Amino acid sequence: MHFHDDALFPEVQEKQVITVAPYGPEWELDDFREDLPLTMEQHVQQAVDCYEAGATVLHIHVREEDGHGSKRLSKFNELLSGLREAVPDMILQVGGSISFAPEGEGADAKWLSDDTRHMLAELDPKPDQVTIAINTSQMNIMELMTEGDIEGTSMQRPELYDTYREMTVPAGPEWVEEHLRRLTANGIQPHFQLSSIPQLETVERLIRRGKYMGPLNLTWVGIGGGFDGPNPYNIMNFVGRVPDGAILTLETLMRSVLPVNTLAIAMGLHTRCGNEDTIWGRPGEKIKSVDQVKQLVRISHELGRDVATGKEARDIYHIGEQYGSVDETLAKLGYAPNRQLGQLGFTQHA
Repeated sequence: MHFHDDALFPEVQEKQVITVAPYGPEWELDDFREDLPLTMEQHVQQAVDCYEAGATVLHIHVREEDGHGSKRLSKFNELLSGLREAVPDMILQVGGSISFAPEGEGADAKWLSDDTRHMLAELDPKPDQVTIAINTSQMNIMELMTEGDIEGTSMQRPELYDTYREMTVPAGPEWVEEHLRRLTANGIQPHFQLSSIPQLETVERLIRRGKYMGPLNLTWVGIGGGFDGPNPYNIMNFVGRVPDGAILTLETLMRSVLPVNTLAIAMGLHTRCGNEDTIWGRPGEKIKSVDQVKQLVRISHELGRDVATGKEARDIYHIGEQYGSVDETLAKLGYAPNRQLGQLGFTQHA
């Protein structure tokens, strides 16, 4: 991304798009009863509260009534239907990390795990976005957790601690290409969740080879454990490789969330908060998702930067847009064009 001399002046920055992830699938209900929804009505109300506070992108997971994360496609459809009615201008973003099995006796034996993940493209009503991981990688979310982060929570249990410590993200090239094809064919925008520059480079190659032609909405996920950590040098190295036409959100975990989001606000980037990322404010004090949103709005206003409305966020994210060619995609995203046969030297932006 290119920073002009005036790039830090809020009056020339895009309005801030706040993503909220208020469903905390990694936590058990007793970890934060005041903020983790259980019933469908509570799921919808959580979205309404966060939207009214200033969040315009909703990162979606859903629980069963027994408190466990839902594996049922129908449960997501039910929530999406309620959300479309309750927060029609909010960008609905389904978390692609969710694991679920098809309903019906014996049905799950007919589908491979990759195929079931592809079924996120068949959600009805369809979401605006589904997040997508790039390149299979380690995802040890415990690596950066402090004793204070897990004290008094379910993550203190050795079996759960070890489960989250040994997680991997399956995202091989064949699955990624097919998932992108299915999402775009159904008018769903992929939102790329990237842990490092090598994953960004893979996305660029997918674009240059015509495997994806559309807006580039990215989240840098700095959670350590196989991903970048929340180090300002990591952030700036990544930002330096992002093309000018992309939209970039910064994400991290626990008590790094607020300082990283403050950096994002000051730099003209976009933010993400909510109990999926952290349940902590000051040391030992829990903070609800809606209060995290309000906090970011206050900081943004203190810096003089406006917060996007739902409709403005849709324009910033280019929801509903797709591009017709590789050349058009590269030009709109701010990448240099592909090299033509016989062309020598560096290619240049149009």
